[in-house]
Amino acid sequence: MPPDSSAANKVTDYEAATSFLGEWGAFQRRVFFLLSLSVVPNGLTAFSIVFLADTPDHRCALPAHLNLSAAWRNSSIPLEEDASRNGALVPSKCSRYKMENLLKYSERGLLPLDVNLSNVPKESCLDGWEFDHSVYTSTIVSEWNLVCDESWKSPLTSSIFFCGVFTGSLISGQLSDRFGRKIVMFATIALQAVSRFIQVFSPSWMVFCALYFIVGMGQVSNYIVAFVLGMEVLGPRIRTVFSTAAVSLFFGVGYMLLPLFAFFITDWRMLLLALMLPSGLCMPLWWFIPESPRWLLSQGRTEEAEAILRNAAEMNNIEPPTVIFSSLQNRVKTEERRPCNICDLLRSPNICWISITLWVIWNTITIAYFALSLNTANLNGNSYFNCFLSALMEMPAYVLSWVMFRWCSRRMSVFSSLSSGGLFLLIIQLIPAHLAALSITFEMLGKFAVSTAFAVVYAYTAELYPTVLRNTAVGACSMASRIGSIIAPFFIYLRTYSVSLPYILMGSLTAVAGLLSLLLPESFGMPLPDTISHMQQFPGCCQKTPNTKDEEKAAEETSLVRRSSHQINQQP
Repeated sequence: MPPDSSAANKVTDYEAATSFLGEWGAFQRRVFFLLSLSVVPNGLTAFSIVFLADTPDHRCALPAHLNLSAAWRNSSIPLEEDASRNGALVPSKCSRYKMENLLKYSERGLLPLDVNLSNVPKESCLDGWEFDHSVYTSTIVSEWNLVCDESWKSPLTSSIFFCGVFTGSLISGQLSDRFGRKIVMFATIALQAVSRFIQVFSPSWMVFCALYFIVGMGQVSNYIVAFVLGMEVLGPRIRTVFSTAAVSLFFGVGYMLLPLFAFFITDWRMLLLALMLPSGLCMPLWWFIPESPRWLLSQGRTEEAEAILRNAAEMNNIEPPTVIFSSLQNRVKTEERRPCNICDLLRSPNICWISITLWVIWNTITIAYFALSLNTANLNGNSYFNCFLSALMEMPAYVLSWVMFRWCSRRMSVFSSLSSGGLFLLIIQLIPAHLAALSITFEMLGKFAVSTAFAVVYAYTAELYPTVLRNTAVGACSMASRIGSIIAPFFIYLRTYSVSLPYILMGSLTAVAGLLSLLLPESFGMPLPDTISHMQQFPGCCQKTPNTKDEEKAAEETSLVRRSSHQINQQP
């Protein structure tokens, strides 16, 4: 066999070479559950801003020494129409009647009923605000007065977090492709825990946001790396369960625990401290989770890869073969290995169009997913219950994503979930205002569909890209999607102008992204690609024609090996 063919077959045949381990031994079970467990803190922290930065009911404060009668103190706040409550009259949150006028009326013995209040001049809250403490002891909004003219800082806080997520997505994939999955995963877990602990002592909103940026970097990094590590260590069938259901379900468990934590811990600093602890508890998992043998092999570190596999065989009570990987193939692969980086995602027309299409789809899904998740505090009813309900809707969505990923076309799975999600969100604007329960039902159905699409597209992306670029590619897609998560809080802010406007925009974008997904190549039933040349083809992009007979023969033999490996994986 020509050397080129050996090099091409080397990593492509990884699954056949490691098939002696089986798919569900003690080693695989340990990796499966520990990696899934490491994602629980992500669910706890991803939407913690819903409670950390919730805005309690508030009104302008009145100086305690002011000589106003009780009647005038109770009538010092004008009534205004509230767009979020269908135009109902509610006490103003950002203005009060001018104090000097009220003092004159009070000194003259006039009552509020004796005065036409519509003609009384108004002023801003010059003495600060009084916040309702019946739900929260404190939030960052009540501590730093992020209301009225400063209300823009609340959605900006979320956007700064997602800017950190954007940065983490950019660098974590390249770092883990360069230095290894395991070390980057645990370094970012530690970064997240330490930053959140320091954040507890934030003296100002600016310091809080700076640390929140770093928390965002760590939050996404360990999730992406854990996801890719599981994809590379586990066998084909368990990989499908892990990537579509397990990671997402454990994330959902953390998300469901968040309102429980927030219900019992109503001070934002203590809540931050409680949310930090699960990340710290994940650090001892370092001694139980292995590095990816597939990544080690792609870096030419064959001895380390074989050591991990032999240890896995011992855990599974299996006798490993004497030689797992051919030394000749290892030597050739090491000689031909070229470091890959994020630029490779745009190097050829095929991988370029796949990347751009996925970036647009990821971005749209993220807008809908995070906007709907962050909107739970604005829904009618109890904010804790609404957050729990939003998290609960994700659990069957992740189970459905596994079912779809196990038996259905990847493209049709993404298309059907996105198009149905867009339809549910567009229907909300047609529901009468007094049917609030029906509106919440359709919003939760939209969240269900978008969550399904998110779980499927994560695993779909990992299947489309090769081992040498997989973590970088998933990180790049996550990075591109963070543009959506950065602007998602401001989609919710549009409620101040029109309650239905966010749903119209999200529904339209989601439906269009569903149509765009039909352009992606199909990966259902195919083995994971290990080199860029093994990737599926984007419509209209032709495979590069081999220039020599040796390359042509190598391509034919590579194709034969991939088909044989696929047939082995499909056998019961």
